[in-house]
Amino acid sequence: SPSLLHQMSWRPTYRSSKFRNVYGKVANREHCFDGIPITKNVHDNHFCAVNAKFLAIVTESAGGGSFIVIPVSQAGRIDPHHPKVCGHQGNVLDIKWNPFFENIIASCSEDSSVRVWEIPEGGLRRNMTEAMMELYGHSRRVGLIEWHPTSSGILFSAGYDYKILIWNLEIGEPVKMIDCHSDVIVCMSFNTDGSLLATSCKDKKLRVIEPRSGRVLQHASCKNHRVNRVVFLGNMKRLLTTGVSRWNTRQIALWDQEDLSMPMVEEEIDGLSGLLFPFYDADTHMLYLAGKGDGNIRYYEITTEKPYLQYLMEFRSPAPQKGLGVMPKHGLDVTACEVFRFYKLVTLKGLIEPISMIVPRRSETYQEDIYPMTAGTEPALSANDWLSGINRDPVLMSLKKGYQKPNQLVFKAPVKEKKGVVVNGIDLLENVPPRTENEVYYIITRNTLLPPIAEHHQCIPGVLTPHLPCHAMPL
Repeated sequence: SPSLLHQMSWRPTYRSSKFRNVYGKVANREHCFDGIPITKNVHDNHFCAVNAKFLAIVTESAGGGSFIVIPVSQAGRIDPHHPKVCGHQGNVLDIKWNPFFENIIASCSEDSSVRVWEIPEGGLRRNMTEAMMELYGHSRRVGLIEWHPTSSGILFSAGYDYKILIWNLEIGEPVKMIDCHSDVIVCMSFNTDGSLLATSCKDKKLRVIEPRSGRVLQHASCKNHRVNRVVFLGNMKRLLTTGVSRWNTRQIALWDQEDLSMPMVEEEIDGLSGLLFPFYDADTHMLYLAGKGDGNIRYYEITTEKPYLQYLMEFRSPAPQKGLGVMPKHGLDVTACEVFRFYKLVTLKGLIEPISMIVPRRSETYQEDIYPMTAGTEPALSANDWLSGINRDPVLMSLKKGYQKPNQLVFKAPVKEKKGVVVNGIDLLENVPPRTENEVYYIITRNTLLPPIAEHHQCIPGVLTPHLPCHAMPL
């Protein structure tokens, strides 16, 4: 009968979901990290990186840039004299842990360098000034770094010279340069196997790039949606961006990675002005949106069929977040049905607050359906394998047996001679700003100071200018 047909074709507006009731739970005060002088820098990064062993936070410091590293298990009030990693000569703008070596962290700075550090087991006992590797190749400050998701020794850095350098850390040198942006790159995101790179840029374009060749496969310059941040949605062949509409409201857009001519979906969020940071969990297909300066985190479920984006709920808190670190999957508490964990930077209180996203379940047993096999701590490829054109999906691990044994590989710094670094036919070290006062003196006395620097600082050749900063490029 027609009425029966009508009933059969009717669809509920909400698809039932196991993540419908996910809720955010703030850690007790004794599990927070307190008394940390969080950086006051206004750069739009998270200033925070976390893994199963350590929490790293960029700190406010005089005369150079520093960050603090604390074992995740040592929550509580942090000693004001806690040792720091403080080798950079300018503010630290980004920090990221290597996904496969939990003691290795990369940092980049206004001093135009990228550095790789090895944190001793148990954390720092004294200030660390000597990096395992100092990587010079950018001619201006470096605002962003990302590790390759499946290869152990590949690091990407994006600078204010509008270039992305790909570093092969097995030889300690940049091996590729992506030179297709006409302004500062603000975000980089990889697909699951790291064969594609999506970027957002201040030139208002969204790009999908083949990173080894530097070829732009797709680009979008959408008038209705000014893109700020981009994230690949795992291997769904979709991208999600956060941005601003032409009426200056915050919005998100979903894109088909093979056709960026128009977004598949655009959704208004609100009229607030803080940047929206997106986080995607490929295991649960959940998207989290956290506004800089907001106290709340909204979350959605992403599906392959319409409506594509299903709003779930909102975690609310009065304290504004400056940035958020995210715990890798193998560091979560599976016994509590925890599917995501943020580390929220609350600048005014010098506080780092863990927030666990929990699926409410009555059963005490391991919940197989919410913990599929997930990207583990073993690399799928060496740096050379990836550079030679091989793509491999991440090596998966089960979370059922708890944390698995770390890989037996050792991260080694290459022994290097000082020489020019030629990438794409350009010697990258030719325009690198001087690093130490002695080098500044040497350059000035040799009258070889680069004109923009001399102009900017009104230096007199042959005279050492004591206040000349070591990152002496005009920024």
